Amino acid sequence: ALLNEYDMVVNRKLVRALMRERGLVGLPTPKRRKPNLVGLSTPADLVERKFTADAPNELWCTDITEHPARDGKAYCCAVIDCFSRKIVGRAFSTVADTALVNNAVNMAARERSLCGATILHADHGAQFTSWSWGENLRRSGLTPSFGSVGDCFDNAVIEAFWGRMQVELLNSRRWATTFELVVAMANWIDTFYNTDRVHSYIGNISPDHYEALWASTTPSQLQ
Repeated sequence: ALLNEYDMVVNRKLVRALMRERGLVGLPTPKRRKPNLVGLSTPADLVERKFTADAPNELWCTDITEHPARDGKAYCCAVIDCFSRKIVGRAFSTVADTALVNNAVNMAARERSLCGATILHADHGAQFTSWSWGENLRRSGLTPSFGSVGDCFDNAVIEAFWGRMQVELLNSRRWATTFELVVAMANWIDTFYNTDRVHSYIGNISPDHYEALWASTTPSQLQ
């Protein structure tokens, strides 16, 4: 500020050299600290890597992935039902913000019949630890659960889903636009993954087929 006031131009390297000659030390600039997520107060891990359920809507997992196009990145947030491995909610954006994750949860809550005991498991990403996210879960009747910080195995089911989409769709070509990429991801989830892609975990049938079989033996339970 004083330099501007007196209209002075000073060479920083020269000043540092003169200070060293005279044994002078400048005041240190405070370091910016990254938030310590380990100490962040969040709900407990209700899953403990047990990604199994006896019925739909008992346990959901969610996460965000990203993929580049020539004009930028597209982000996808998905909600997966651990019972059938079906994607019950998904949202897309060019920004990985809280609106993205809330939109995915809102879709899942609209599409499914919730009984108030559904656990939604996530990692400690900023979007999932935000006040807005917590309030949205509360309004939707969902119970939050968080794995440990920085451990992909604590959200293994959704990580496995991202791996499949990466190999089978995202890495299959170069994408010209984020719009093209988003349309492709939505179509892959809605018209292939949920409806036709078989899983060894559920007896080598698709998620939709598995839920239909369950519903046929448990009337009026699945919507």
